[in-house]
Amino acid sequence: QVQLVESGGGLVQPGGSLRLSCAASGSIRRIYTMGWYRQAPGKQRELVAIITSGDSTNYSDSVKGRFTISRDNAKPTVYLQMNGLKPEDTAVYYCTLRMLSSYWGQGTQVTVSS
Repeated sequence: QVQLVESGGGLVQPGGSLRLSCAASGSIRRIYTMGWYRQAPGKQRELVAIITSGDSTNYSDSVKGRFTISRDNAKPTVYLQMNGLKPEDTAVYYCTLRMLSSYWGQGTQVTVSS
């Protein structure tokens, strides 16, 4: 079993920054992918960014150049640095870890508003 705990969400003004963290614990294999998805009210959950065990990354077009995903395998923890936030980034952000199965965190709210 794997547990994921997110932190770092909150309220920020447009143009501001936030850093999300997701700490993983439990039975984690050496090779796994971690990432972030988000879900805005009335919309489907969508990919934000993922990072593989080899540090390859993939971002949605809507966040490229503004968000940066990184990981610390020693902890293990995945981070999402979000800069230049826009109101359309408002959503619940979910951390995910993929091995043979996929695991999800409980989500953290990010609200971008003046």
